[in-house]
Formats: sequence, structure tokens, C-alpha cells
Amino acid sequence: MKNITAQVTLLSDRLHELRRWQDRLVVGIAGAPGSGKSTLAGELAKRMNVQKVPTVVVPMDGFHLDNAVLEARGLLPRKGAPESFDANGFLSLMRRIRAGEEVFAPVFDRTRDIAIAGAQEVAPWHRVVIVEGNYLLLDEAPWSALADLWDVSVYLDVELPELRARLIQRWLSHNLSRAAATRRAEANDLVNATRVIERRLEADHVLT
Repeated sequence: MKNITAQVTLLSDRLHELRRWQDRLVVGIAGAPGSGKSTLAGELAKRMNVQKVPTVVVPMDGFHLDNAVLEARGLLPRKGAPESFDANGFLSLMRRIRAGEEVFAPVFDRTRDIAIAGAQEVAPWHRVVIVEGNYLLLDEAPWSALADLWDVSVYLDVELPELRARLIQRWLSHNLSRAAATRRAEANDLVNATRVIERRLEADHVLT
């Protein structure tokens, strides 16, 4: 993102405008792996909370299928692809959040490579819920049903060469060799990134 402060200001101003008509707003931040979704979601939530608007972030990554399930289905090498998530479970949770219910969402622990059930509370008093994930605007069933749930949708548009560099660096930070990091990025992450880019629905805001 070229200027995250400007992007956060743009989005927070829009949310304050919409809050005049709605008790709860649900924001969907989509983009390829490595596009900066988590960073933007965290900074936007921080801004809204400082401005006295109770805000929480719900990452899609909590709905990763367990490695044992992926292995049994032959999907472990493709972990992170749309089919490696509990998409219907995620959609169900989003509908409950949209309805204003109290929910407890799973959170993915990258250190242990597992999802932790019930780790993130979304309370009825949360006025803004920011959801971030690769496939929030994916034009494939059942993911495509999510589009109607976002009051504000955001897509982070990052070119593939930049994504490649970021993703390799991400794997290097996990102590992989450069060759291994490059293989992981090119064999899986960039395949998923291309799918996100080529199969995305329209967003209210496209940020670069």
C-alpha cells in the first residue's frame, strides 16, 4: 500500500458516514496473499477504536481446515487455496455477525499451524466488524455469497511481482532457505494469488 494512513482515513471517513444509518457495519477486506490485508485491517480497527467506535477484526484464516483433514483429502500441498477452508462454516458465521449476534470466531495460530476455536469474541456492542481474507470477493460458490454481506468492500490491488517478493520474504522469515522459500511461494501462494486476481468480484474501494 502506497500510503496506509491515507487509506485508513478514506475508509474511516466512509464508515463514520454510514454509521448515521446503521447500528453495525461489516467491512470486507480482500486481496491476494501478501497484499497487506491484515495490516490494513489492524490499522483501520485501531483508528476506529481511538475514535470511540468499538471495532473488532475477524480474519478468514481461522477457517483453515486442519492439516490432518487436508492430508486425508490430498490438499495439504495446496493449503491456503479456497478448497482448503471451511467456506460454508465461514459463510454461516458471517451471516450471524451480519445479524448482530454474539459470536466466537476461530483464529489461526501461525506458530502452531492450527486454528484455535472460539478465540475471537464479536460482541453485540461491536459497531464495526472488519473481516479480512483472500477470498472475500471470490466469484466462486460458496464464496460469492459473501459479497452481499459487506457494507463496505475493499480490494487490495498489488502486482504479482511485488506479491512474489513479499511472499518469498514471508517464508524466509520462517527460516526457510531462499530456494525453499521461492518454491513455496511459486508452487502455492502465487497460484492462489492469481486465482484471487482473476476471479474477483467488484469492490467498493480498490486500493493500491
